[in-house]
Amino acid sequence: MKNVKPTTGDSSWFVHDRFGMFIHWGLYALPARHEWVKNHEKIDDETYDRYFRRFDPDLYDPRLWARAAANAGMKYFVITTKHHDGFCLWDSALTDYKAPNTPAGRDLLTPMVDAFRDEGMRVGFYHSLIDWHHPDFKIDSLHPLRDLPNAAELNAKRDPAKYRAYLHGQVKELLTRFGQVDVMWFDFSYADRHDEAKGFRGKGRDDWGSEELVKMIREIQPKILLDDRLDLPGSGDLVTPEQYQPMEWPTVDGVPVVWEACQTFSGSWGYHRDETTWKSPAQLIQMLVNSVALGGNLLMNVGPTGRGEFDERALAALEVYGAWMRRNARSIYGCTQSEFKPPVDCRYTQNGKRLYLHVFNWPFRHIHLEGLAGRIEYAQLLHDASEIRYKEFDANVATHNTTLAGRAGTVVLDLPIIKPNVEVPVIEIFLR
Repeated sequence: MKNVKPTTGDSSWFVHDRFGMFIHWGLYALPARHEWVKNHEKIDDETYDRYFRRFDPDLYDPRLWARAAANAGMKYFVITTKHHDGFCLWDSALTDYKAPNTPAGRDLLTPMVDAFRDEGMRVGFYHSLIDWHHPDFKIDSLHPLRDLPNAAELNAKRDPAKYRAYLHGQVKELLTRFGQVDVMWFDFSYADRHDEAKGFRGKGRDDWGSEELVKMIREIQPKILLDDRLDLPGSGDLVTPEQYQPMEWPTVDGVPVVWEACQTFSGSWGYHRDETTWKSPAQLIQMLVNSVALGGNLLMNVGPTGRGEFDERALAALEVYGAWMRRNARSIYGCTQSEFKPPVDCRYTQNGKRLYLHVFNWPFRHIHLEGLAGRIEYAQLLHDASEIRYKEFDANVATHNTTLAGRAGTVVLDLPIIKPNVEVPVIEIFLR
């Protein structure tokens, strides 16, 4: 167990719950070909407005979303209140570009927050620092209008201070209208991304007014957790690797930190009708285990459809988690990295004197555990509480197994020959 860098916000619940749901939902669910479609296809506001005029999620029932998340074993959620296209899910007083002004005709965020809270889940808000719709957000190398010949002329009329005030005002709305918000997840800064030829500058802390923004947030919601994307060193509570799994516990200045991997079921965050790189059940479970085994969380994303549903592929993936977590959640909740080195193709998580061995590749009959001789009181398969017998290897006894020669302190687990009918079997080891 590591000494982790303290957080300003309350991370006690976060490092216990370990598993959350990310939700990317907005106008981009209608083109259904990536949440960055406005950028990728360089779509102007007038053309993109077709989705605003057609956004009518008539099947939206946030209670079904919350139930699916809870049944999957997730303990908190983070919803895109506004993504890079600038569209807002709640009834913001600062813009007309919001759900109540679409055919949806209503605030979509409030009932979602209520539904997830009713399932006992904590609330997180994703909020884009970027806004491709706002008239005072300067065009840059990520903006859909970046290739317009008159981009520089348009930029000369844009006032970053007005956008900064808008950004701060919307964050204040989110933190004062919805009760306790547990996570504020900003996305993202790119201060070093310049295009000198076109005169475009990246955007970072000065553009967002990050120092003032953080001060306001901490005053309104002292317990809130902030991510690390405001380009303001030391301001974030959470380190947030995206679309990759760290190989070791992330650190800042050499100190282990509270962290969370954010991942997708497929290759897109928003609903993508034709995307086909959906992860296998084994990959889904292993990503969760790998995160916790390195002291982190997993925030797994769902992109609802334009009619307001989780599609069948997302529901199937959530059911994979639900089936596994129903019997193996003890190896996730409240667990962290273990001091012991796991065998090949295995991962450890640990909660006090309970050590959990996750077996990614089921072996023939035996697993050898190093450094545990004299430390084990009992062992069982977690999913059915069936005993796993074991013996301690005595280095002084002759053996024909030369791979064990000299490995004093090794414990040999005696496993069933046939892998249990569990995607990733877990052996629960009770330590002395």
